[in-house]
Amino acid sequence: MSLTDQLMTDMKVAMKSHDKTSLSVIRLLKSALMNKKIEVGHDLTTDEENQVVVSQMKQQKDSLADFEKGGRADLVAATKEQMTVLEQYMPQQLSESELQQIVQKIATDIGAESKTDFGKLMKAVMAEVHGQADGSLVSKVVKDSLQEG
Repeated sequence: MSLTDQLMTDMKVAMKSHDKTSLSVIRLLKSALMNKKIEVGHDLTTDEENQVVVSQMKQQKDSLADFEKGGRADLVAATKEQMTVLEQYMPQQLSESELQQIVQKIATDIGAESKTDFGKLMKAVMAEVHGQADGSLVSKVVKDSLQEG
């Protein structure tokens, strides 16, 4: 079942159960997917759909950080609820140990050994794990691997 089909099914369930949070998140995600489809000019691939979901989650995390800084407990709670709903549609995330293995393999393949190779290694790893790991976690693992070497 495609993500769009899953969203339609989940939207019907949310409507019937009067779950306003789920309904608003699903509508937001459907809208973002439709905008991306229009932008690229073709039906979205699974990778493209996952990129949209990851992007939406990143926006929610950024909003959460802003609301926490501003002391807006009401918006923090609402954003956390929305993130919980959005997590259902996120691609399977890699564990830190799985990510470390990928980083080590790519570092060996491209010959990244020092901190000056950070950008090159980071770019290669992000291309490999697109959507399966948070960028801040990837950055941390890449930095750690280059310090060890």
